[in-house]
Amino acid sequence: MIKVGIVGASGYTGLELIKMLISHSGFTLTYLATTQGDISVEALHPSLVDVVSLPVEKADANKVAKHCELVFLALPHQASMGFAKHLLDKGVKVVDLSADYRLTLDTYEANYCPHEDKAHLDDAVYGLIEYYREALKKTNLTASPGCYPTATLLGILPFIPYLDTTAPLFVDAKSGVSGAGKKLSEINNFVHINDNIFAYNPLKHRHAPEIAEKIEKLNDVKMKIHFVPHLIPATRGELVSVYGVLKEDIDPLAILKAHYKNDPFIRIRETPVDIKSTAGTHFCDIYATSNDNALFVSSAIDNLLRGASSQALAAANLMCGYDEGMGLPVIPYMP
Repeated sequence: MIKVGIVGASGYTGLELIKMLISHSGFTLTYLATTQGDISVEALHPSLVDVVSLPVEKADANKVAKHCELVFLALPHQASMGFAKHLLDKGVKVVDLSADYRLTLDTYEANYCPHEDKAHLDDAVYGLIEYYREALKKTNLTASPGCYPTATLLGILPFIPYLDTTAPLFVDAKSGVSGAGKKLSEINNFVHINDNIFAYNPLKHRHAPEIAEKIEKLNDVKMKIHFVPHLIPATRGELVSVYGVLKEDIDPLAILKAHYKNDPFIRIRETPVDIKSTAGTHFCDIYATSNDNALFVSSAIDNLLRGASSQALAAANLMCGYDEGMGLPVIPYMP
């Protein structure tokens, strides 16, 4: 059994990691931490009473290195790299759920803040499993993608060779409120979100550069991304619709089926996808159709799982020599 820990155990992604790791057959959960500490996991997450009992300590890199061979960092950007650089130097494998290692230095600093760990930045492997599977088996540092880039890229990447890349991609994305985290704000309080839907940061959201950068890295083409996220009155789930311009006639579903034929957690649907069918699972469901030169691609994921915690666990599995699917949830929360 490989000893693992979670730094940032208080949030929704931390909770999802705990739920998966306590029954994982290859990992044993030995360390939980937050920036405050001095609490038990049962007090932090009352839903885990009589399920798991562990102290939650104040995060300390030396203690992580003492107790863990691999650690998940479920921290905000900037805070994460401060821990990661020390852990990597101590030989601890790191799966980072923040944005700190997802981007090139120029892209990161243009959209976030000055980077504090340039020494390890080039060592990071982007944790989009289907496209970086072999590299993840050899790395000590995974940069786990955000939920919006995950759903967008899994949907559109198979079609890049068939698109007019001089035309922009329009991305319409909708996510459940859990994607905003536990901290209450004006936009995610119940009175505002209930029976409501609205866009935020339209055309200016910093996931757009992440999507554009990965398309360029994987296909050697630059594309303009027009990205508009929306918050919907649902706890979890994410639906992303991408609109592109084709340069030739294609059979979209045939392309998807061929492209993902060896990927067990991608499900190609014959009808438009929905968020309920993937809620609680690691699956990404994708549907696509075309009309003349217009392409429509729609993908659905659980934003907390495939968009964060289960994708991080899949990367950890690969990093440690386990089967990719070990411990990943596959039963949806239905009805």
